[in-house]
Amino acid sequence: MTDRLVVIGGDAGGMSAAAQARRLRPDLEIVVFERGEFTSYAACGLPYFVGGEVTDRDRLVARTPEEFRTRGIDVRTRHEVTAVDTAARTVEVRPLDGGGTTIEPYGELLIATGASPVKPPLPGIDGPGVFDLRTIPGADAVRAAIDAGARRAVVIGGGYIGVEVAEAFAARGLEVTLVELADQPMLTLDADMAGLVTTALEELGVKVLLGTGVTGFVHEGGRLTAVDTTAGEIPADLSVVGLGVRANSALAAAAGIPVGASGGIVVDDRLHTQVDGVWAAGDCVESHHRITGERVVIALGTHANKQGRVVGSNIGGTPSTFGGVLGTAITKVGSTEVGRTGLSEREAAAAGLDAFAVTARAAVRAHYYPGADPITVKLVVERGTGRLLGGQIVGGSGSAKRIDVVATALWNRMDVRDVAGMDLAYAPPFSPVWDPVLVAAGKAALQL
Repeated sequence: MTDRLVVIGGDAGGMSAAAQARRLRPDLEIVVFERGEFTSYAACGLPYFVGGEVTDRDRLVARTPEEFRTRGIDVRTRHEVTAVDTAARTVEVRPLDGGGTTIEPYGELLIATGASPVKPPLPGIDGPGVFDLRTIPGADAVRAAIDAGARRAVVIGGGYIGVEVAEAFAARGLEVTLVELADQPMLTLDADMAGLVTTALEELGVKVLLGTGVTGFVHEGGRLTAVDTTAGEIPADLSVVGLGVRANSALAAAAGIPVGASGGIVVDDRLHTQVDGVWAAGDCVESHHRITGERVVIALGTHANKQGRVVGSNIGGTPSTFGGVLGTAITKVGSTEVGRTGLSEREAAAAGLDAFAVTARAAVRAHYYPGADPITVKLVVERGTGRLLGGQIVGGSGSAKRIDVVATALWNRMDVRDVAGMDLAYAPPFSPVWDPVLVAAGKAALQL
C-alpha cells in the first residue's frame, strides 16, 4: 500500500500536504479523514467574521471538500479516526453520521490533528452562552447569540484570540469585559509593551480586568446571566473562552508514536515521526525553536501550512525540510497594531541567556506627513555578542508588518550592528528617513 496516503485532519497542515503530494504524484491515492464539516478554513479570520469586517462566511474557506475531490483527493468529512495500528499500517475510522467503523490501510500516514482549546472544568462552562472560537460553527453560534440580542460579553483570556474577540464585540456595540488571570494581556509580549495593548483595548471601551480568575458561569432559565470571577460577578449574555490550545497528540501517543515533553508529536526536520511511514504536521507537532534550540509547540497557521507543504514534498519524492520557528505573530486592537517575534525579555531570561532590551519610540511615517502615528519598537539582544534575540512592535497603522524585518534578521542570525546598517526603503508616506527598526538596532549597538 505504498501508493496510498491517508491524512488525519483536513485543515491547514493536512490539506497543504495532500495538495502538494497530489501535484508531485498524480498517481498517488490520497484519502483525508476530517471529523468536522469544513476543510482548509481560515480560523484566524473568525473574529473578523464575528465583528462584521468579513461579511461572507464562505470566503473563510480557502477550498471546499468538493474542490479537493475534483483534484483526485478523496476527502471524507464527518469521519473521525479513532485508532492507528502502525504495525498493520491501518487506521480505524468512525463515520459521525452513522454507519459502521471501518479499517482503512495506508502506505504513508500523515497525522494533522491540530489542537483543541484549553477548557478548564469550571462550573457552567458547558452551558448555553459559553463558546470557544476555533471553528466556523463556533463563529456561527457566537454571531447568532449577538443577533438574538446578546449585549453584554465577557471574554476569558487575553491572548491573541481574546483581544481579537474583544475588539470584534466592541465593533458590534456590545458591553465588553476581558478577564485575564495574569497581570497583563498577551503574555508573548513583555509587560511594558503589553501595557500599550491594555490601553488600546480600553480606548475601544473594553473593560480589562487583570490578575482576575474565572470561577464559574451562572445560568438562569436556560441562558447565561453572569460570569463568576475572583473580582466578583460580571453580568453576561455570552462569553468566549480563549485560554489557549493544546496539541491533539493523544491519538499518536495511543499508537505508540513518541510525543515530546511539549505535548507535541516528535518529528525530525522532514516532519517524519519515529515510526516508519508516519508523518505529522501542524498544531499537533513540536518544532525546533531557532533561537533557543528547544522543542516547542507554537500553534500558528503559518507553521502548519509550511509543514504540510514539507510533508507533501517528501511524500511526493522531492526532499524538503522545515527550518524551525520563531513564533512570529501579528494582530491589531482597533487602530493599534501589534507584532512580535523571537524571545521576549522574560523568555530570554528563562532560556538562561544574558540579554538586555532597548526601546525606541518614533513615528510610522515622516513627522510632517499625515498619519505619522506613534510606534514603539523593542529589541531583545544578547549581551556581549550583540546577537538579536527577539523583537516587539506596537503602534499605529503601518507598524506591525515591520516585525517581518526583525524576523528576517533573526532567521539569518544577524546581530544588531548588522541590522542597524540594513538598507531599508524610505519615502515620507511609509517611514521616517531612519526607520524605527534601524533606530532601535542602532540604540542597542551603542550598548555593546
